[in-house]
Amino acid sequence: MKISKNLLHFLSELKENNNRDWFNEHKPTFKEHEAEAKAFFKTVKADLEKTDFIESHKVYRIYRDVRFSKDKTPFKCRFAGGFKRATAALRGGYYLNIEPGNTMVGGGFFSPNSADLMRIRKEFETNDSEIRAILKNKKFKAAFGGLSGEEVKTAPRGFDKEHEAIDLIRKKQFYVMRSFSDKEVVKADFIKKVNETYLTLRPYFDYMSDVLTTDLNGVSTI
Repeated sequence: MKISKNLLHFLSELKENNNRDWFNEHKPTFKEHEAEAKAFFKTVKADLEKTDFIESHKVYRIYRDVRFSKDKTPFKCRFAGGFKRATAALRGGYYLNIEPGNTMVGGGFFSPNSADLMRIRKEFETNDSEIRAILKNKKFKAAFGGLSGEEVKTAPRGFDKEHEAIDLIRKKQFYVMRSFSDKEVVKADFIKKVNETYLTLRPYFDYMSDVLTTDLNGVSTI
C-alpha cells in the first residue's frame, strides 16, 4: 500500500483552486484519492494493531469549518487523521498528516483536560528524569527533535518559574512530529516508516500512560 504521486498532485491543485466550483468539477477525482487515502490509513491501523491496542481511527473530512476563521477557503488541502488507543490505561493518540510539502507523522497529547494537565505538570515538578531520558534518546531525538505544543509564557499558577523543569511544566500540549518529504511519501516503504515512527513514539506513550493512570505516590487511579 502506497501513496500515489497523483494524490499529492491533486492536493496541490486544490490548494491553487480552493473554491467550490473547481472542487465540484473535480469531485470524482477527489473521491478516488479519498478512497486511496482511507485505504492507506486502514492499513496503518492494521500495522499498529500488531504492537498496540487501537480502539478506532478517523480520517478527517476535507471540508473546513470556516464559521470562526478569517480564512474562508472551504477545503483542507490534506488528508489527515488519527488513531485512538484503547482502554483508559493506554493514553496518547497517533497522528498522520499527508500534505504536499508538509507531511507529518507523530502524536501525543494535543488537548489534555485540566486534571491530566495538572497531573503531568506535577510529575515533571516532582521528577523530570524519566521524561528527560526519553527525550534525549538518540532514536527519539533523531525522529522528532523534541516536544512541540503551546505553552504559557512564564509559569502556570502554583508553580515556581525558577524550577529546573519549568521548560516542561509550562507546556499546555505535549506532542511530537516527524516530517517527510514528498519524495519519501510516494515511496513504497513510506508505510513502513510510518509504523517505525509510531514504534519510536511508544516509550513516550508508555511513560505518559503510567503517569496519567497513577497518583504521585504511584497508586493506580483506574
